[in-house]
Amino acid sequence: MLSLARASPQKLSGRSRIAGREMRGDHKLMKRRQFITAAGAGLAVGAIAKPAIAQSMPDLKWRLTSSFPKSLDTIYGAAEVFAKTVAEATDNKFQIQVFAAGEIVPGLQAADAVTNGTVEMCHTASYYYVGKDPTFAFGTAVPFGLNQRMMDAWMFSMGGMDLMNGFYKKYNIHAIPAGNTGAQMGGWFRKEIKDVSDLKGLKFRIGGFAGRVLQKLGVVPQQLAGGDIYPALEKGTLDAAEWVGPYDDEKLGFQKVAQYYYYPGWWEGGPMLHNFINIAKWNELPKHYQAVVYAASHVANTMMMARYDAGNPAALRRLVGGGAQLRPFPQPVMEACYKAANEVYAETSAANPDFKKVYDAMVAVRGDEYLWWQVAEYGFDTFMIRARGRS
Repeated sequence: MLSLARASPQKLSGRSRIAGREMRGDHKLMKRRQFITAAGAGLAVGAIAKPAIAQSMPDLKWRLTSSFPKSLDTIYGAAEVFAKTVAEATDNKFQIQVFAAGEIVPGLQAADAVTNGTVEMCHTASYYYVGKDPTFAFGTAVPFGLNQRMMDAWMFSMGGMDLMNGFYKKYNIHAIPAGNTGAQMGGWFRKEIKDVSDLKGLKFRIGGFAGRVLQKLGVVPQQLAGGDIYPALEKGTLDAAEWVGPYDDEKLGFQKVAQYYYYPGWWEGGPMLHNFINIAKWNELPKHYQAVVYAASHVANTMMMARYDAGNPAALRRLVGGGAQLRPFPQPVMEACYKAANEVYAETSAANPDFKKVYDAMVAVRGDEYLWWQVAEYGFDTFMIRARGRS
């Protein structure tokens, strides 16, 4: 390579002209590149600012009325978990405000508020509305029905949700499962239940379809919302009351006004809660909002069961330690109740085609599920319960 010092003027002049042309070409190329980069950046900024998904995410505010009081952080809390999940999944574009029972409508009128459009949705127990049609009971629980996992299997994987929504449509409701308590307790009684005759004349707070079964055995069923049970027990207008299980029952204070705590709640082996949504409002939602509501309901469904399983053991110990008399229903009472339940099922099925359709489907599911359950689940649980005392 020649050094600059030894180059002739002519050579320098020629090289300078060449270098100049190259520099001018490079400058034009650089400017062209800067223009393309700037234009691309502008397009990118525009795309980020207004993506298609953002344009289809409207700001929505819904109201959800719960059938439960705020004091029950498990069952009322499931609606809060649901609403929080919806908000977070939509960057707060879709906000659902939760109201406790009585703030908009009484707890047992939540479904009516959805049907008539007073609110967009509610969180409730379907069996509260058996007075409209006994078929409502299957959405939550029926006597000697399914346990919690069987209910999930039926609803999510065996056609139960579509079957029930075909029925709910008559009431302008679209329903999505959103919680479960697991098998419940049999409730709090002022006196011991030693045989079937002790049920006669008993004023018993019990929800849903089970009241009709117990009527055959002389019970006088009373349906009250959760917040109204304690005062009725305290005043003596109730002889007994069932709610859920130890965690909630302790919060409601039933152990202060009734001594005997019976199990199992054979009328609620796996009671499911639902989000009831006004059909017109559901159909107006963008598809991805519908997907968010469905997924958030799943979160509530799982979280509620987890909270009950976490809270019930310690609460049961505290209740028994505080003087509650834990009792199983005597076997003759269980057998009499089972017989009465089957009689009511037969009578209701004969008079109500909707009821018969859903009942037949549930019985088929129950038969298949317990075939499996007795092999693995029951076998494992039975062994572990016995082994627990030796470990």
